[in-house]
Amino acid sequence: MAKLGLNVDHIATVRQARGGTEPDPVTAAAIGELAGAEGITIHLREDRRHIQDRDLEILRRTVQTKLNLEMAATDEMMEIACRIRPEQCTLVPEKRQELTTEGGLDVLGNLAAISGAAGRLHGAGILVSLFVDPAAEQIRASKESGADAIEIHTGRYAEARGEKSRHHELAAIREAIRLGNELGLTVHAGHGLNYVNILPLTGLAGIEEFNIGHSIISRAMLVGLDRAVREMVALIRRP
Repeated sequence: MAKLGLNVDHIATVRQARGGTEPDPVTAAAIGELAGAEGITIHLREDRRHIQDRDLEILRRTVQTKLNLEMAATDEMMEIACRIRPEQCTLVPEKRQELTTEGGLDVLGNLAAISGAAGRLHGAGILVSLFVDPAAEQIRASKESGADAIEIHTGRYAEARGEKSRHHELAAIREAIRLGNELGLTVHAGHGLNYVNILPLTGLAGIEEFNIGHSIISRAMLVGLDRAVREMVALIRRP
């Protein structure tokens, strides 16, 4: 049965808007775990727009499930990851001006660099996941890089309008899951998923984990974080 990885970046986004100490992503992570999340995801960006180094250090000591650190494969981030040693690092592309991650890694075009990063993280005892579009060549390159897992970028599916377009994107995700499983990769999925569009994906076998943040944090502002997490967990685990 698939698990929920709760992304608490946007708790930190609200905090950074005022430059104070509230709300605290560490507290949010603890509430999320108590409500049924089986992993906590954070993205330590180069510009530190939301999650800060101190958040990562404290979460490493307090998360009881799995800490998944999203990061660019830069020298700075590699050094931080190998020092902190989260259970998993998910390598993602990163642009300074983007509002959120805009697409998957070009693993095929940067195979040597990503393979080197994966090897370095493995040396520190960290599982490696690659955030990729549902494209066969990128998934095969992910396997070649030595990664343990892929996270399928579901953004195009989430943004699709109309039955035909959604069906097309869902079919691409289904094929990506099949290929990833066939190659022996653990398959995760995330980006743009919410309480409505998650439903067709929960019917696809082979996804081990959904990483979701924005929609849960948005709902939490109205109903509370505990309830928002429990509702998403119930959708993911539904028969």
